[in-house]
Amino acid sequence: MAEKKHTLNPDSWVKLHADYLFNYTISRVNNHDLAKDLVQETFFSGLKSKDNFQGLASERTWLIAILKRKIIDHYRKINSAKGQAEVKMNFYADGDREGEWIEERVPSNWSNNTDKSIENEELNTVLEQCIDNLPEKYGMVFRMKTIQQFETEEICKELEITSSNLWVIIHRARTQLRKCMEDNWFKN
Repeated sequence: MAEKKHTLNPDSWVKLHADYLFNYTISRVNNHDLAKDLVQETFFSGLKSKDNFQGLASERTWLIAILKRKIIDHYRKINSAKGQAEVKMNFYADGDREGEWIEERVPSNWSNNTDKSIENEELNTVLEQCIDNLPEKYGMVFRMKTIQQFETEEICKELEITSSNLWVIIHRARTQLRKCMEDNWFKN
Protein backbone atom coordinates (compact mmCIF):
# COMPACT_ATOMS: atom_id res chain seq x y z
CA MET A 1 0.00 0.00 0.00
CA ALA A 2 1.48 3.34 -1.06
CA GLU A 3 1.95 6.03 1.56
CA LYS A 4 -0.38 9.02 1.16
CA LYS A 5 1.43 12.09 -0.13
CA HIS A 6 0.31 15.33 1.40
CA THR A 7 0.00 18.47 -0.69
CA LEU A 8 0.33 22.16 0.01
CA ASN A 9 -2.41 24.70 -0.54
CA PRO A 10 -0.86 28.09 0.32
CA ASP A 11 -4.07 29.92 -0.60
CA SER A 12 -5.78 28.40 2.45
CA TRP A 13 -2.93 28.65 4.97
CA VAL A 14 -4.24 31.74 6.73
CA LYS A 15 -7.77 30.34 6.97
CA LEU A 16 -6.72 26.84 8.06
CA HIS A 17 -3.58 27.37 10.10
CA ALA A 18 -3.10 31.00 11.22
CA ASP A 19 -4.99 30.69 14.52
CA TYR A 20 -3.31 27.41 15.42
CA LEU A 21 0.16 28.74 14.57
CA PHE A 22 -0.50 31.97 16.47
CA ASN A 23 -1.65 30.10 19.61
CA TYR A 24 1.38 27.83 19.36
CA THR A 25 3.67 30.85 19.06
CA ILE A 26 2.14 33.10 21.71
CA SER A 27 2.64 30.42 24.35
CA ARG A 28 6.34 30.37 23.48
CA VAL A 29 7.20 34.05 23.03
CA ASN A 30 4.54 35.75 25.18
CA ASN A 31 4.35 38.77 22.89
CA HIS A 32 1.29 39.34 20.68
CA ASP A 33 3.00 41.37 17.95
CA LEU A 34 6.06 39.15 17.84
CA ALA A 35 3.85 36.05 17.58
CA LYS A 36 2.00 37.56 14.59
CA ASP A 37 5.32 38.45 12.95
CA LEU A 38 6.71 34.95 13.44
CA VAL A 39 3.58 33.38 11.92
CA GLN A 40 3.85 35.73 8.92
CA GLU A 41 7.53 34.85 8.54
CA THR A 42 6.57 31.18 8.68
CA PHE A 43 4.07 31.59 5.86
CA PHE A 44 6.61 33.56 3.83
CA SER A 45 9.30 30.93 4.36
CA GLY A 46 6.80 28.22 3.49
CA LEU A 47 6.02 29.94 0.22
CA LYS A 48 9.71 30.34 -0.58
CA SER A 49 10.46 26.69 0.13
CA LYS A 50 7.25 25.03 -1.08
CA ASP A 51 9.17 23.30 -3.88
CA ASN A 52 11.12 21.42 -1.20
CA PHE A 53 7.93 20.01 0.38
CA GLN A 54 8.02 16.24 -0.11
CA GLY A 55 4.52 15.47 1.12
CA LEU A 56 5.69 13.17 3.92
CA ALA A 57 4.10 15.30 6.65
CA SER A 58 0.82 17.16 6.75
CA GLU A 59 0.77 20.79 5.72
CA ARG A 60 0.29 21.92 9.35
CA THR A 61 3.12 19.72 10.64
CA TRP A 62 5.42 21.14 7.96
CA LEU A 63 4.44 24.71 8.87
CA ILE A 64 4.96 24.01 12.59
CA ALA A 65 8.47 22.71 11.80
CA ILE A 66 9.23 25.99 10.02
CA LEU A 67 7.69 27.97 12.88
CA LYS A 68 9.77 26.14 15.50
CA ARG A 69 12.91 27.13 13.61
CA LYS A 70 11.68 30.76 13.49
CA ILE A 71 11.13 30.76 17.26
CA ILE A 72 14.57 29.28 17.90
CA ASP A 73 16.12 31.81 15.52
CA HIS A 74 14.35 34.59 17.41
CA TYR A 75 15.83 33.43 20.72
CA ARG A 76 19.25 32.98 19.14
CA LYS A 77 19.09 36.53 17.73
CA ILE A 78 18.16 37.95 21.14
CA ASN A 79 20.98 36.03 22.77
CA SER A 80 23.63 37.14 20.30
CA ALA A 81 22.44 40.75 20.43
CA LYS A 82 22.92 40.79 24.18
CA GLY A 83 26.31 39.14 23.92
CA GLN A 84 27.62 36.17 25.80
CA ALA A 85 28.37 38.01 29.05
CA GLU A 86 26.66 36.54 32.08
CA VAL A 87 24.80 38.78 34.47
CA LYS A 88 25.89 38.16 38.04
CA MET A 89 22.96 38.02 40.40
CA ASN A 90 22.67 37.60 44.15
CA PHE A 91 21.09 34.34 45.25
CA TYR A 92 18.01 34.48 47.39
CA ALA A 93 18.81 31.88 50.04
CA ASP A 94 16.57 31.34 53.00
CA GLY A 95 17.75 28.33 55.00
CA ASP A 96 15.35 25.41 54.88
CA ARG A 97 13.19 27.03 52.19
CA GLU A 98 16.02 27.27 49.65
CA GLY A 99 15.14 25.26 46.56
CA GLU A 100 11.40 25.23 47.15
CA TRP A 101 9.48 25.77 43.95
CA ILE A 102 6.25 27.54 43.10
CA GLU A 103 4.05 24.45 42.75
CA GLU A 104 4.90 23.45 46.30
CA ARG A 105 3.61 26.76 47.59
CA VAL A 106 0.21 26.89 45.87
CA PRO A 107 -2.66 26.61 48.34
CA SER A 108 -4.22 23.15 48.24
CA ASN A 109 -7.73 23.91 49.54
CA TRP A 110 -10.04 25.59 47.05
CA SER A 111 -13.58 26.66 47.94
CA ASN A 112 -15.07 25.85 44.53
CA ASN A 113 -14.20 25.58 40.84
CA THR A 114 -14.96 29.25 40.14
CA ASP A 115 -12.58 30.38 42.86
CA LYS A 116 -9.99 27.93 41.56
CA SER A 117 -10.29 29.29 38.02
CA ILE A 118 -9.95 32.89 39.23
CA GLU A 119 -7.00 31.98 41.45
CA ASN A 120 -5.28 30.16 38.56
CA GLU A 121 -5.75 33.15 36.24
CA GLU A 122 -4.37 35.50 38.88
CA LEU A 123 -1.48 33.14 39.63
CA ASN A 124 -0.68 32.89 35.92
CA THR A 125 -0.73 36.68 35.57
CA VAL A 126 1.66 37.15 38.49
CA LEU A 127 3.91 34.33 37.25
CA GLU A 128 4.08 35.86 33.75
CA GLN A 129 4.94 39.25 35.27
CA CYS A 130 7.69 37.64 37.35
CA ILE A 131 9.10 35.85 34.29
CA ASP A 132 8.99 39.13 32.34
CA ASN A 133 10.99 40.78 35.15
CA LEU A 134 13.82 38.25 34.91
CA PRO A 135 16.98 39.28 33.08
CA GLU A 136 16.29 38.67 29.38
CA LYS A 137 18.57 35.66 29.05
CA TYR A 138 17.17 34.04 32.20
CA GLY A 139 13.61 34.48 30.99
CA MET A 140 14.51 33.11 27.56
CA VAL A 141 16.23 30.00 28.94
CA PHE A 142 13.50 29.44 31.56
CA ARG A 143 10.73 29.61 28.95
CA MET A 144 12.57 27.35 26.50
CA LYS A 145 13.38 24.68 29.11
CA THR A 146 10.47 24.79 31.53
CA ILE A 147 7.50 26.04 29.51
CA GLN A 148 8.31 25.07 25.93
CA GLN A 149 10.12 21.91 27.06
CA PHE A 150 13.00 22.13 24.60
CA GLU A 151 15.70 19.53 25.20
CA THR A 152 18.78 20.71 27.10
CA GLU A 153 21.08 19.89 24.18
CA GLU A 154 18.91 21.86 21.76
CA ILE A 155 18.87 24.96 23.99
CA CYS A 156 22.63 24.77 24.55
CA LYS A 157 23.29 24.42 20.84
CA GLU A 158 20.94 27.22 19.81
CA LEU A 159 22.10 29.66 22.49
CA GLU A 160 25.72 28.55 22.38
CA ILE A 161 25.96 27.87 26.10
CA THR A 162 27.18 24.85 28.06
CA SER A 163 24.78 22.55 29.87
CA SER A 164 26.24 23.60 33.23
CA ASN A 165 25.67 27.25 32.27
CA LEU A 166 22.08 26.38 31.34
CA TRP A 167 21.45 24.77 34.74
CA VAL A 168 23.00 27.72 36.58
CA ILE A 169 20.69 30.04 34.63
CA ILE A 170 17.67 27.81 35.37
CA HIS A 171 18.57 27.72 39.08
CA ARG A 172 19.01 31.50 39.23
CA ALA A 173 15.78 32.07 37.30
CA ARG A 174 13.85 29.77 39.64
CA THR A 175 15.36 31.42 42.68
CA GLN A 176 14.38 34.87 41.41
CA LEU A 177 10.93 33.63 40.39
CA ARG A 178 10.37 32.12 43.84
CA LYS A 179 11.30 35.44 45.48
CA CYS A 180 9.07 37.38 43.08
CA MET A 181 6.14 35.01 43.65
CA GLU A 182 6.61 35.18 47.40
CA ASP A 183 6.58 38.98 47.25
CA ASN A 184 3.68 39.31 44.78
CA TRP A 185 1.47 36.27 45.26
CA PHE A 186 1.92 34.29 48.44
CA LYS A 187 1.86 37.30 50.77
CA ASN A 188 -1.49 38.47 49.36
